Amino acid sequence: MPREIALADALVPGLLLVYVGCLLVLWGIDTIVGRYGLYRYVWHPSLFRVALFFCLFGAAGLLLYP
Repeated sequence: MPREIALADALVPGLLLVYVGCLLVLWGIDTIVGRYGLYRYVWHPSLFRVALFFCLFGAAGLLLYP
């Protein structure tokens, strides 16, 4: 995977695509967890969302950038 991507004549980091992808995955997980009421088992839903995003983004970044 390239380290930089040309987007409208501007170079952006390659992790930007990973970031956007992780946001979409988090949005899907958040929708499913909220729909089935699983947030009642979590102490603080906002902290859970942030921690889940960091785990997804860290894992994806480590997998794509060895």
